[in-house]
Amino acid sequence: MFEKLRERWTKTINPMVLRMEKVDPNYLTWTSLFLALGSFFLVAGASLDSRGALAIVGTVLLILIAAVLDGLDGALARHQGTDSPYGDFLDHTIDRVVDIGLLVAIGANTVFVDNPSSGYLAALLTLFGSYMGTQAQSVGLGRIYGGFSRADRMVLTLMALIIASWQAHSGFSGYEIEEIHEVMEWLILGNSELNGMTFALSISAWGGLYTFIVRFIKTRSGLLS
Repeated sequence: MFEKLRERWTKTINPMVLRMEKVDPNYLTWTSLFLALGSFFLVAGASLDSRGALAIVGTVLLILIAAVLDGLDGALARHQGTDSPYGDFLDHTIDRVVDIGLLVAIGANTVFVDNPSSGYLAALLTLFGSYMGTQAQSVGLGRIYGGFSRADRMVLTLMALIIASWQAHSGFSGYEIEEIHEVMEWLILGNSELNGMTFALSISAWGGLYTFIVRFIKTRSGLLS
């Protein structure tokens, strides 16, 4: 869904690329990682009060800035003519670190998430989906982006964190699952409350599983055709 905005995004950042002509693209890539690491610290320790709300808002802002830098590094490298296999490798490696780290950090927040293993499960299934895309490329097919894209996941995760910041500010940790339906506990990975953070984990987990299946089927079809 949000992957369709790539072309518009490329045109938007073009003026920034021209102004940063002398900057090493790899610096932008590494900076995006350090910003993301800061966001992990903030979201993992966010409390159920106004300070926690600010911490979550800070998390969203840092991730957004990191995402802008992540988008700039490749465009800048192509503009400079310095794009290389190493740059592509570094960019995708840090993308995976950010994806997995953010989910593990959310799962580590004991105020909103009472089953920390849900963070690891969401991270694992997300990694499965990403792996299947690159695995297709390794066996001679092009890189596959079908399924629940990284852009989709990131946008929904940030939206969920914004909801979590409102919940933190109001002192509301979430809706008790028993008051909704017992199946919901399974859907939100064993957590007892539905809130912004548990929603972010569940959408990433099930989206990752869906992506894995879609990309596996596409890869199989491409190899057998």
